[in-house]
Amino acid sequence: MSGTIIVTGGAGFIGANIVRELNARGADDVVIVDRLRHGDKWRNLAVLRFEDFVDKDVFRDDVLTDTVPYDVDAIVHMGACSSTTETDADYLADNNYRYTRDLCEWCLRRGVRFVYASSAATYGDGSRGYSDDDAATPALRPLNMYGYSKHMFDLWALRHGLFERIVGLKYFNVYGPLEDHKGDMRSVVNKAHGQIVEKGKVELFKSYRPEYADGGQVRDFVYVRDAVDVTLHFLEDRDTGGLFNCGTGRARSWTDLANATFVAAGREPDIEFIQMPPDLREKYQYHTEADLTKLRAAGYGNAFTSLEDGVRDYVCDHLAVES
Repeated sequence: MSGTIIVTGGAGFIGANIVRELNARGADDVVIVDRLRHGDKWRNLAVLRFEDFVDKDVFRDDVLTDTVPYDVDAIVHMGACSSTTETDADYLADNNYRYTRDLCEWCLRRGVRFVYASSAATYGDGSRGYSDDDAATPALRPLNMYGYSKHMFDLWALRHGLFERIVGLKYFNVYGPLEDHKGDMRSVVNKAHGQIVEKGKVELFKSYRPEYADGGQVRDFVYVRDAVDVTLHFLEDRDTGGLFNCGTGRARSWTDLANATFVAAGREPDIEFIQMPPDLREKYQYHTEADLTKLRAAGYGNAFTSLEDGVRDYVCDHLAVES
């Protein structure tokens, strides 16, 4: 890679981990684009090396006026509102769809590599499967506006044949360091460790479907280190385009995750099952599992970290140290 790498959302969870790994690989010519406001997201910047920091709206104006003041090699677009409970549909459509489109169109005009974050939330309840094949994408029905705002861009790129030149990544349930600022959107590993330290137990939602036991709902949990590795694989492989799942390909239960967190914390498991908020029950995913066929066919062959190993690393080397 030559020239500047711009990472939008670079002070956020996945974005900051991407910048940190770029630094580890010797890349310091990085520009972080983000919006810090009043939270603790700024703390992630302290562990990163970068050339410049730009507010997201300032950068968008630079893109729209074609006055970006850098020799840009690639844009890794992780910036988005990732709240699944956000109800301002106009905001999500602009921030997650239109902004992504603005950046993509600029990259295509300039011959700049564009890798962006889609989401497994586009799969909705999973009844239509978890295939990232182009033929399967139009039939997907997300359960919330966040998922739909991501789906909007996927569909636009697909309609215009752009996946020959750009890469979208459907991240599944990512967990790991540098997510503390996310509040309620932190991973359950992060929340569970806090509950263990504070109360000695973990609270999980009850199941409202008979085929799933309480805590038996399953997700594809992917350690952020692996999500970053997949992302940088496509940043380096400029000949490959497409929309790809980014998960382990193996669904695990919330109980598995809680037990792994207890083991990593050196505590005996104590799980309490609590009521799920009524407004969440009809929008709740009971099963997610990435189909990795397309990702493997595209040349990504690295193994994914097991849930137990990822949780152990996160808890012992990060959460326990920070607490």
